[in-house]
Formats: sequence, C-alpha cells, structure tokens
Amino acid sequence: MISLDFNLNVLTRDLSLYLENQVKVGLFGSGVLSLVLGFSAAYVYYYLISVAKKPQLISGGKKFYQFLRDQCPVVSETYYPTFWCWESRIQTVLRPFVTAKPGVSYRNELIGAADGGQISLDWFDNDDSASHPNSATRPTVLLLPGLTGTSRESYILHMVQQSRELGYRCAVFNNRGVSGETLLTPRTYCAANTEDLEAVIEHIQRTNEDAPLMAAGVSMGGMMLANYLGKKGRETCLKGVVVFSAGWDVFACTASLEKPLDRFLFNSYLTSCLQAGVDRHKSVLEKSYDIDHVMKAKTIREFDERFTSIMFGYPTNDDYYHDASPIHKLKSVQVPMLCLNAADDVFSPCHAIPVEAVKQNPNLALLITCHGGHIGFLEGLWPRRSTYMDRVFKQFAKAVIEQGGDLNDLSS
Repeated sequence: MISLDFNLNVLTRDLSLYLENQVKVGLFGSGVLSLVLGFSAAYVYYYLISVAKKPQLISGGKKFYQFLRDQCPVVSETYYPTFWCWESRIQTVLRPFVTAKPGVSYRNELIGAADGGQISLDWFDNDDSASHPNSATRPTVLLLPGLTGTSRESYILHMVQQSRELGYRCAVFNNRGVSGETLLTPRTYCAANTEDLEAVIEHIQRTNEDAPLMAAGVSMGGMMLANYLGKKGRETCLKGVVVFSAGWDVFACTASLEKPLDRFLFNSYLTSCLQAGVDRHKSVLEKSYDIDHVMKAKTIREFDERFTSIMFGYPTNDDYYHDASPIHKLKSVQVPMLCLNAADDVFSPCHAIPVEAVKQNPNLALLITCHGGHIGFLEGLWPRRSTYMDRVFKQFAKAVIEQGGDLNDLSS
C-alpha cells in the first residue's frame, strides 16, 4: 500500500538534493530543477490523493455483494488510471488508438429475422480450448457492441481475447446494417427494441443447448441488454450479464452530449457515423423515410427525431427516449447483472447513474469508478494490452460460468 502521509516540501527537497548530487545540472541550475521536481511531486501527490481511488460497489442484496467481493477481487482494488491521460474525455478519445487489437478470426452467420431481414452474428468458436474441449458444453459469451460498433471494435476484441484465455466461446451480435451485410428490409436498430436480441439469444441456445450462456454489453449494447432483462424477467437462459458504460437515462445522456465541448468532440462525430449507415443502405431506406432530412441532422437527438423514433413507431422522440432508458426497467431484472460506470463519463453523467434503483433489486450490482471516461478505463503506463474494464469482464465472466450456482436465488 502506498503511504500518502508525507510532507510535500520534504519530498521535493530530498529529491532535489539527491539529483543535484548524482547528476550534472548543467544550464538548468538547481532552481529550475527544484521547480520541476516540485511540480512532479505535486502532480504525484494530487494523483494519489484525488485520482487513484477504490471503486464504489453498490448492490441491492448482501449475497450478490459478497459474491463479487469473493470472486472478483478487481471490485475491491484501487483503480489507477493511466497517469498521463486520466481525464474522462482523453480516456474516451484515446482508447481506440492506444489499445492493441488482438488478432481474432470470426465465423460469420446470418440469421433470418421475422420481418424478412437478416442479423449478422460473428462467432469465435475457440476450438482449441483446453479447459472446455467439448464444443457441446463449452461456455458461450454473447457480446453486444456500442451504438455504431461491430465485432472489430478494440473493446470487443479484448473481451474475445479474455474469453479465449478462459476457454470460452464468443458470439458477437452486430446490429442490422453495421457490419457489411445487406439490409434486406427498411429497418435498422435502436436501444429500446430487443426483438433481434431475443432472436439471437434463442438461436444460440438452440444451437448449443448444453452450454451455459452469459452476455456482456457495451454502451448502447449494455442498454439493450438491460432493457431485454427488464422485459423478460426470469424468462431468459442467460446465467449472468455485465454491462459497461451504459446510458441509463437517455434524456440525461443526450443533454450531456449537447454541451458545446462534448458536442464538438463526440456528438457530431457519432451523428455522422449514424448518417453514414443510413446512406450506405439508402436504396432500401429511402422508400420509407425522408433520407435528405435525416442527412441534415446535426446531433444524435435530431437524428433520432427524424429517423429512429419514426422507424420504431413512437408518437414522439420523447416517447422513444423514455422507452429506451433502462433506468425504468431495472426493478424487473431477475438475472445477476453487474454494471460498470465511470463517474466522469460524459455519455452517462454521474447524476443519472441509477444508484437508488440498484439498491432496490438484489439481482443488481453497480461498480462506479471516479475516472475512466466512456469505455476508457485505461490503466498502466502504456495501456496497450489490458484495461480495468477488461479485468472486470474476465473475473465476472469466470465467476458466473464457474461459480454461478452461488448466484441462485439472490433474494434470499
């Protein structure tokens, strides 16, 4: 444990004296060196006092809380964000660029949907699994990417890699039209509608009847999973769920992303990504929607008003946003669900994290870090290989699959 009980002036003085005796100061002089050392010591002190903190673990029941403490040590450990990029927006922006992309070969499967459309499912079969050589019983992890994400996102590849190390199989659910497949009907996806997710889960269960199944969702993928569990209650084959950086109240999320800096950094970019998807399938969609009007949207809210809410039959966009907000469905969740959020996530602001709702349901647990941004959670000097989020995923997935019996009847 690092002791924080030290005098900053003493530390600066001692460091300065040591370096002046060990190296030639040259043109800088001892005054500048002392200033540099003083600043460095002050930064370290601030980092250890205000940045590096243990996460807050909240659960609606003692049984789930103790299970996580016993089986997932990461929930009790201090999270040390990468010291040179701990600020939320920097973590969010840098994550895709600084983290490695593990090599993963998928087997693609297209599933027919009830409306005549098709859903793209990318499988990582992990046939080399030493711990689970029998394909029929090999545990399966269903992964849901974010708003415009696919199976090639770095955070998805990291979870596939973690699953490979555990000996598990993965299936990545790509939302309609985002991963290169042809859009057969004028319908894409949204956070509130879980019909495609239900079809995918039922298909996976039929394909691997004897294999335990759990799921992990990121950002909008986590919202969709939470909405699915709120709708299905106990009527699901999922053994457990973990969601990362979910937006719990869509009104609060969109309002946060419409602040000037966040609109510039994130909102406009994501809107353009959504519009690119629409433009890619324009020949199918233009028969049902005013594509020119959609392409003039400047924010996610405007895009949803002109496209998403209309596609899924909502009277107003506010009706869609209410239905898409998982916070209203958490009381109905009957499957163990762990939720990781950063308090500084501008996509899911701290005041909208459903602390009180989680406290009312013994099947829910909420892990809140002070820093981490949106799907960031970078740690280590150069965070290429693993993030705090990866460690939470790996430990929870292993606990659910291998110790899942301890999660039966969490209300007791």
